[in-house]
Amino acid sequence: MKRMGMTELAAAAGVSVATVDRVLNGREAVREDTRLRVAEAAQRINHPAARRLMPHTTDLPRCRIGVLLHKQGQDFYKAFAEQISQAVASAVGVRGELVLEFSASQAPSEMAGHLRSMAGRCDILAATAVNHPEVTAAIEDLNAAGLRVFSLLSDFAQGARAGYVGLNNLKVGRTAGWMMGLLSREPGVLAIFVGGHRWHGHDLRETGFRGYLRECAPHLTVLDPMVNLETRQLTYDATLGLLARQRNLRGIYVSGGGMEGAIAAMRETPVSRRVPVVVSALTPDSRAAMAEGVVSMVIDTPLEKLCRDLVAHMVDAVQGRMPQSNAQFFLPPDLHVAESI
Repeated sequence: MKRMGMTELAAAAGVSVATVDRVLNGREAVREDTRLRVAEAAQRINHPAARRLMPHTTDLPRCRIGVLLHKQGQDFYKAFAEQISQAVASAVGVRGELVLEFSASQAPSEMAGHLRSMAGRCDILAATAVNHPEVTAAIEDLNAAGLRVFSLLSDFAQGARAGYVGLNNLKVGRTAGWMMGLLSREPGVLAIFVGGHRWHGHDLRETGFRGYLRECAPHLTVLDPMVNLETRQLTYDATLGLLARQRNLRGIYVSGGGMEGAIAAMRETPVSRRVPVVVSALTPDSRAAMAEGVVSMVIDTPLEKLCRDLVAHMVDAVQGRMPQSNAQFFLPPDLHVAESI
């Protein structure tokens, strides 16, 4: 095997080239979890050694990994589905099987029902859901049935869920506020879109956004949050309305989904009336909008890393290796501006 091949595999596995050499050539004993880590990386990057490193995958214990998302048609969740599928296929130490479902509604009763429907179909579950007593009751019922649940992207059922995996949403909001403070030097108002009043992550982003601006940019006032149900059309209509009514509008922050509507509305607006826009996912649309100068910054979730970490935590939980319950696993966001794409 060429040296460059070892270097690439070492980088993918997060180990040294010497460790990869020991794994591939059996020069010295290597811990089993390290060997599996290298084997998983080889599978993930389609390395020539993948087959040789993990020839007995059928001997591994089966682990059915359930994931419940929403907004199946949005680019962000399409990318999420692709990344979680790859992460489960590359799960270390188990024969991972993905059970992926989408919730069509963010109504608490429907989300609670969908969560309960996953019982018996998976060994561990991660979900995006609103923070509501009906959802918490569903998580408690699943716990009683032996199914542990991770909250994903936006926290819920604190004290009942197994853990949270996602961004630190308070810091995400403060980062959006920091950018608005840099871009908006004149006194005026800012608008913020949230998916709904029961999304804990959006509540935290709004809190961080307001907190930073109150502290560091008091010349800017944040309007009451606008609920867009994470839909394009509501965001589009509301953005056009804001631009027509608020002559001193200085910026718009879309803290969750629905950014496509704000982008479309801003594209239809004369350049002289446009204001800075900060959004929360790097998609083909938001990437193009940054290049056009329509979007000022994207605060993105690193989906590949999130999905790998999520699957690792879920496998640890199934196998009794998770060191603490109700843990929070934060990932740093990826920040993008026009000059970085």
